[in-house]
Amino acid sequence: MSATLGFSPASQHGRPFYLAVIAGLACAFVIGKALPATIDAVSAVIEPLCTSANAAGSTQDVVEPIGSYALPNVAGKRVTMVRVFYGPGGFTRAHRHAGSVTAYITKGEIRSQLAGGVVETFKVGQSFFEPPGAVHLVSANASNTEPAELIAVLVADEGAQLTTFVE
Repeated sequence: MSATLGFSPASQHGRPFYLAVIAGLACAFVIGKALPATIDAVSAVIEPLCTSANAAGSTQDVVEPIGSYALPNVAGKRVTMVRVFYGPGGFTRAHRHAGSVTAYITKGEIRSQLAGGVVETFKVGQSFFEPPGAVHLVSANASNTEPAELIAVLVADEGAQLTTFVE
């Protein structure tokens, strides 16, 4: 066998390195084959939790699931991250969330107003917080010509409907 693999008794110390490389390549191959299916499965679970109806914004408005994880140190709670894209003039109609939300602006400017508060405009690098159940009256791209984007991190009960639109 040592002749087949190119090992000689003098180079036996190199065998663990070669075996580690082969094992690493095998793992990378398996992960590469399984990862797309895993991402699709996670997206399929998260997406229905993010909305309960059409947002009625522009056709360029998209909520993209990033990830969702059970919090092992807080029984029954889950953290979910989504990327919200607003096309020029885009918006989400009035809604509320089942848990706490922290939003971080990554592109453009976002106008936001919670019930009882004033309309505020947030720029790239700024963030805002929504307490559980607060009605988010205004969530919109502040520009009619440029897109905007934010990352939202939601912490809510396991299995909760994350977003509910207000009529």
